[in-house]
Amino acid sequence: MRSRRSGCRWGELTGLRRDNVDLDRGVLIIDPRTGSLHESAHTRWLGSPKTASSARTITLPPFLITMLRKHLERHDNEFVFTAEGGTWLWRSTFIRRVLKPAVNGNEHCPKSGVRAVPIRPGLTFHGLRHSHKTWLIAGGTPEIAQARRLGHHLPNRVTEVYSHVAPEVEIRLLNDLQRRWHEADLNVKAHPTAPEPSQRHVSGPLAA
Repeated sequence: MRSRRSGCRWGELTGLRRDNVDLDRGVLIIDPRTGSLHESAHTRWLGSPKTASSARTITLPPFLITMLRKHLERHDNEFVFTAEGGTWLWRSTFIRRVLKPAVNGNEHCPKSGVRAVPIRPGLTFHGLRHSHKTWLIAGGTPEIAQARRLGHHLPNRVTEVYSHVAPEVEIRLLNDLQRRWHEADLNVKAHPTAPEPSQRHVSGPLAA
């Protein structure tokens, strides 16, 4: 799922407007005022992301740019990820209908319209951010760059230092994410009975 590949929070993805996706530049922009979808028991609204540091520009690896471009060609909604009809997603509904069947599999449900093998039973949406951070650590991404990408707080002095090394760090980071996707694709081709990377999750608004 895209949170695992971009490090975004749930609200940042579901509140992402088409206008805040620049695929020519290969970035997502989390707006400081309206960059997150919030919800209570009976209502949803757009507002600021979790912290001031959460307002950020996130660079995307090539494979994700391609996937997002194809996804956006399928609809003309204002928001990138929506429920049917272009309305905002409810977190609980998405988790029940899409995430849980994707990570836990639904082979035990003979009436399921889309069959899915287990990916990682028990995985939560927030766990996808942890997975992304794990990938960053494994790829040798500096802690400063990790925090910047995930929207964690950074002192101004640290941010200034990071800005001098950001371009080359970002390139290495994106190359590592691209490599991981390529290796996963090769693994699928070597085991043709496994679901392809773009089909590993149940079809849905945030499915890869």
